[in-house]
Amino acid sequence: MRAMDLMSQPVVTVGPQDPVGDAAALLARRGFTALPVVNPAGELVGIVTEADVMRERIQPDPRSGQTLATAPPQTVGEVMTTDVAVMTKGSDVAEVARRMLGERLRAIPIVDGDPVGNQLVGIVTRRDLMRCIGRDDALVAADVRHRLEIYGGPGRWTVTADAGRVTITDEYDDPTDLHVAHVLAAAVPGVASVQVSGGVRR
Repeated sequence: MRAMDLMSQPVVTVGPQDPVGDAAALLARRGFTALPVVNPAGELVGIVTEADVMRERIQPDPRSGQTLATAPPQTVGEVMTTDVAVMTKGSDVAEVARRMLGERLRAIPIVDGDPVGNQLVGIVTRRDLMRCIGRDDALVAADVRHRLEIYGGPGRWTVTADAGRVTITDEYDDPTDLHVAHVLAAAVPGVASVQVSGGVRR
């Protein structure tokens, strides 16, 4: 499964010149933890998180006798992180998940892979990964069956799914077709493992 199979799109974004308060309101309203920051050309230039917009924005209670030393930043460009962890739409979702966990990221912007620029095309969040892991077995089996029917025709494959574990039986026993069936099934969101076996042609 590739990032393009799982990513959320279109992506909710902000620009570097947008007010920090607007970004905070958007994060709160949509329940996001981070927003990609793009320039007018749609290229990724940064990411702004909940922590970024909170930093130096909460004024001390006057009764405490404390005050902020300086005025807080006003634009997203002043608070955003510019060194952004990105992956391409062709990246393996397993690698996306490993990177997200290893670097303690809650979201990874997905770019088109063009070496000239970082055109934002989607985003993968922890919620996207949870949605994939918790996908209903009936939907998983239906998607696998559909992909197999496109490849080898209807009525040929028996597909079951249990807790993401997919079992496929082909009425034929061709090694190439069995391999293709395994590859096609493994690319379906929600599939945790695949077992393929061939029968005897009637």
